[in-house]
Amino acid sequence: MAMMEEGARSCLLQSRSSLEQDIRASYLMDHMISDGVLTGDEEDRIRSKPTRKEQAAALLELLLRKDNQAYISFYNALVRESYGDLASLLHNSLPLISPEAEKSFSDGGTRYVQAVLSEGGVPQRPVVFVSRPALVNRVREKLYRLQEPGWVTVFGMAGSGKSVLAAEAVRDHALITECFPGGVHWLSIGQLDRSDLLVRIQSLCFRLEQQSQEKDPSSSLHRSPGSLEEAKERLRFLMLRRYPRSLLILDDIWDSSVIKAFDIQCRVLLTTRDRSLADCVSGSKSEVAVESGLEEDQALEILALYVNGKPQRLPEQARSIVRECKGSPLVVSLIGALLREFPDRWAYYLHTLQQKKFKRIRKSSSYDYDALDQAMAASIQVLSDEHRELYIDLTVLEKDVKVPAKVLSVLWDLEPEEVEDVLQDFVNKSLLFRDCHHRPYLYYLHDLQLDFLAEMNRSGLESLHTKVVRQYQQRYSQGPPTSGDEECLYWFRFLTYHMAKANLTQEMV
Repeated sequence: MAMMEEGARSCLLQSRSSLEQDIRASYLMDHMISDGVLTGDEEDRIRSKPTRKEQAAALLELLLRKDNQAYISFYNALVRESYGDLASLLHNSLPLISPEAEKSFSDGGTRYVQAVLSEGGVPQRPVVFVSRPALVNRVREKLYRLQEPGWVTVFGMAGSGKSVLAAEAVRDHALITECFPGGVHWLSIGQLDRSDLLVRIQSLCFRLEQQSQEKDPSSSLHRSPGSLEEAKERLRFLMLRRYPRSLLILDDIWDSSVIKAFDIQCRVLLTTRDRSLADCVSGSKSEVAVESGLEEDQALEILALYVNGKPQRLPEQARSIVRECKGSPLVVSLIGALLREFPDRWAYYLHTLQQKKFKRIRKSSSYDYDALDQAMAASIQVLSDEHRELYIDLTVLEKDVKVPAKVLSVLWDLEPEEVEDVLQDFVNKSLLFRDCHHRPYLYYLHDLQLDFLAEMNRSGLESLHTKVVRQYQQRYSQGPPTSGDEECLYWFRFLTYHMAKANLTQEMV
């Protein structure tokens, strides 16, 4: 294995005391595992140390025996976990990638690109990576057109690969040199309160000022901004005056109040589950929808890479797993990581998927969640209490069945216009899909969303189906609908199904 550059190694040794004093190794190791520079066994050995400081010391001791990529991954992990002051200790000694690592950037990346992205805290490729060229090119096209302050929104449901896609889109020499010579700056957001958001912006400002001072020693470092408003103004100044030709990437935005903190007249690429978030900020706007599933051959390639095999030699259960999860990148990656450790469990993990036992599919991965149920639950929890109850009612829908808003108007006892507003909110948050090829629109759930709802509400399924039947009986007490439209057809096909599930078959007589 290649050794770490002497300058990087010396910097680690000089900074060792400060790093051991402050870092939490557990926060950093997930990122390093995702980058492929740390193994699961190495993580376990470090976690076995009894104290936080001993874990930090063990991680640094291991890091000193690794290569340049490990140093870069550790630096990026510090940046992403808001250890900006510690990352600055390592910044000047960031090595260029080795010739071996450079091979992975054959799609247009260069040493220059690697250096720019490392400085900006952009995540490296996952250890198992399959390109999605059509989507990558779509994002790059939007970024090329982003000549003035504005927003490119990459949106999609949980686990669809938005963050990996955003990072891959900027891994391009021509894009950076022509459009963003001032750099690409990545900030992971997630679900934050105001104090946590302030810490993230403080960390970003510190990083930007540190880099600016290295290029221009006459510029001075300012004290850390003390409020969110002050932090917003500091970031505005830095982006407009010192980094006017740069790109800010905001990863995993959930809330409109958060995105407003970055409405500072710069160019932004954001990833989110909610396509409507950019409606509340100024500037030009464009968007790229990320399909919820990979193509079958892409998903099989990922599984093959995890088990060091070839797609055509995978067992028959591999295709069934991909079809069962509809090619979800998150699920495929979680199962692939598990199969790497337990290569004989193809049938077991297929059965687990079919039985909707999502909590058993749990593994550290390059995604923000270690299990499918975590990712799904997080999406639902951000809904208002009222909308969450309405969403749970969708548990009664059948797979691959699309329903018009009028059916849900009956179920929820709401005016059609109110129903359409609720459904629009679900669609915006990637919790529901809309078929726009029909008029009126038809709505449906992804199989994984429906499976998760069914598992979450297993004990209440009968009462949910009972609600459907009673609401129908109340609306059509004078006789069944006779319009012949999509709503009428739904009740004709599925009313008896709901009655059977509600254990009300005696009322069919």
